[in-house]
Amino acid sequence: MRSKLFVPGSRPELFAKAMAGEADALSFDLEDAVDESMKGEARAELARFLRALKPGHGKTIIVRVNGLATPHFEADIEAIVGQGLDMVNLPKPESADDVRACAAALDRAERGKKVMPASILANIESPKALRLAAEIASASPRVVGLQAGWGDLIEPLDIDRYNPAMIEAIQLQIRIAAGEGNVWAYDGAFANIKDPEGYKREAEGARRLGFLGKSCIHPTQVPLANAVFRPTDTEIAHSLKVVTAAREAKEKGVGAFTVNGRMVDGPFIRRAENILALAQRLGLIAADERGIE
Repeated sequence: MRSKLFVPGSRPELFAKAMAGEADALSFDLEDAVDESMKGEARAELARFLRALKPGHGKTIIVRVNGLATPHFEADIEAIVGQGLDMVNLPKPESADDVRACAAALDRAERGKKVMPASILANIESPKALRLAAEIASASPRVVGLQAGWGDLIEPLDIDRYNPAMIEAIQLQIRIAAGEGNVWAYDGAFANIKDPEGYKREAEGARRLGFLGKSCIHPTQVPLANAVFRPTDTEIAHSLKVVTAAREAKEKGVGAFTVNGRMVDGPFIRRAENILALAQRLGLIAADERGIE
């Protein structure tokens, strides 16, 4: 999920176009992108679209619902649960209890339906949520990731949104918290669509910190995210050597070994395997090149 494109739930004319685009995932938004007067109509339009999706379309489908404290949350969950939904993006959770409340709502909505359980992508959008990020990440087996919500997190604090040092410091906190919960971290939106270089720099910083990908608020940002979070040829070549050496070391009963002068053991092998899995999915290598049993 290198790229995730936001699609307003109140703009059904954009749904099919987004599905035909290059984004790995689509995040249909029922929250901030939809005026209060349009909430019900947007929910109904999106529900119809999700029900009509055919398997094998190749996108990860995410819906950002309205917050738990709003009168729309339960209705959103009831409307979107079904075969077309992969993940719920929970806005503004303040604690593990908020995540568990979302998970419980999904349990109720899914009961009796033959659907795969939806995952939860929890936003980190407040100072309290940042402080409790590891608890939020660990709150439910449904949680698969933490996402930085830059606007809500830093704008109320009068912090410069485009200060790279500040962004990197918070990215690191979110990534470490996600690591404690054994989930992935995902980078938030970059609002200045006229600054592609700024978007690219921020995405590159996120990738260096181990983030899975970056949100896009405009289609022009999608190829930037896809390029940044694509495994490089150097990474692929090194990973192929690592998995080959790991197989040989296992046959010899060796636990740690070196590749290209670097010490390699379990965590490095798993990272190499993940890189090769992504490279295979993107068509950069063939399945028989991975050398993974």
